[in-house]
Order: sequence, then C-alpha cells, then structure tokens
Amino acid sequence: MNNQTHTPPDSRYFSIGLIQLVILMLAGCASQPAKLTKPVEDPWEASNRKVYGFNTAVDKAILKPIAKGYDVIMPDAPQRGVRNFFRNLQWPLTFVNLLLQGRVEDSLVSTGRFLLNSTLGLAGFFDVATKSGIEEFDEDFGQTLATWGWKESRYLMVPFIGPATIRDLSSEGIASYSVGSFLSPTTYMIREHNNYAPFIIDLISLRASFLPYDKYIQDAADPYAFVRDAYLQNREFKIYNGDPPAPDYDALLGEN
Repeated sequence: MNNQTHTPPDSRYFSIGLIQLVILMLAGCASQPAKLTKPVEDPWEASNRKVYGFNTAVDKAILKPIAKGYDVIMPDAPQRGVRNFFRNLQWPLTFVNLLLQGRVEDSLVSTGRFLLNSTLGLAGFFDVATKSGIEEFDEDFGQTLATWGWKESRYLMVPFIGPATIRDLSSEGIASYSVGSFLSPTTYMIREHNNYAPFIIDLISLRASFLPYDKYIQDAADPYAFVRDAYLQNREFKIYNGDPPAPDYDALLGEN
C-alpha cells in the first residue's frame, strides 16, 4: 500500500551487489515473451512479477507475522509515536533535497518543524508541528532528480525491497554510497556503531502501518498491477508536490 558491505535489506539500505544481481536477472529474462500491461512504464514485467512473487512469499513467511505481533502488543497511540519518531529522523534527507530543488524557504520551514518536534514533541514522538499548522515535507533524491528533468523512469521490483524505479533507486539509499544512505540516522547507527536496533524497529513499525492496506491488495484482480500502479501514482503525486498534471486525453485516444 523508502553503509558497509553488510548492509541490511530495506528500501533505504541496499548494496550495489544486489543491484547488479537485479540487472542480471532482468537481462536473463529480457528475451522471454510476455504480455505487458504497461509496456512503457514496466517493460520488465515478466521478471518483475517473479520478484514480486518472491517478495510476497518472504513477507508472508517472516515480516508480516512479526508486524502482526507488533500490532497486537503495541497500542495505536504508541505505534503512531514510533512512526512520528522515525519520520522526524528523516529531516536531514528532506532538508538537503529541498535545497537541491531550490526550495530554500521550504527547507527553513522543514527545519523549524524538526526543531519543534524534537523539543516540544519529545524527540519527535509527538507531532506537535502538524497540530501547530506547520507543513510537512517528504523529499528524497528521486524527487530531486525528477525536478532536474528525469520525469519518467522504468518500474523495477527489487528483491526484499519492493517497488522502485531506476531513477528512484538512488533516492531509496540502495547503493552503499547513496545520498539517502549517508543522510539517514538509522544507517549511520549501522555504519558507525554496528547497531541494527533502530533499523529493525523502523522496518517492523513501517510494515505494521501497512497492515490495513493488505486487504486491498489481496482483493485486487491483479495484485502485482495494483501495487505497481499505486506506487507509480504515489511517486508522481510526490514529484509534483500533490498537483500532478492532468492526463493527455487526446494522446490516450490517439487524436491529433
């Protein structure tokens, strides 16, 4: 319904070696005939569907049961507090990308939000900034690349990680030397202190937050296409700051 050589699998911590593995998998499947549902956005659909099946099996066997257990023992309010805490920790990434996009005023607003939540909000567990009417920003390097002109990018389902695009791989902190990796406090704890606890808590709480959306995926006629389209629409929404362009209906209808 997102580093040393032993980087753990997550949307923000992924090694270059695994990217190379994905490329090899795609190359090996490139010659396989397949009926593509979105030829332009998802030309690697045949291999992407296989990776989606693998990810779903891993999630069902490991991550989802842990997330359900966490959801059972952790009341809703503390769960929101944990998610607020980790969202607050993403300020360095958002701040830098706002500057790279030339949005200096927004970067100052984001800084004020971070300082308010970090102090009065008790390290970010309470989102007092939102209650005070301060706008929240969620920016990453993929959005910055789109701002610089890389608007369209091929869809890619990554093992253990999930939906992505070629452009957004850098924004998710996948490479060992990526922008997101070095700006993320949880990655810093792993890289500098070999402490995986913040990463694990972040991952479990994030997965638990998506549990209510599982039913929509399960009920979809094509769960793979549902996840893909939802991801691409969400990325477009973020890239255009909540105001994506209207579809070109003339082009869709083949009219001049």
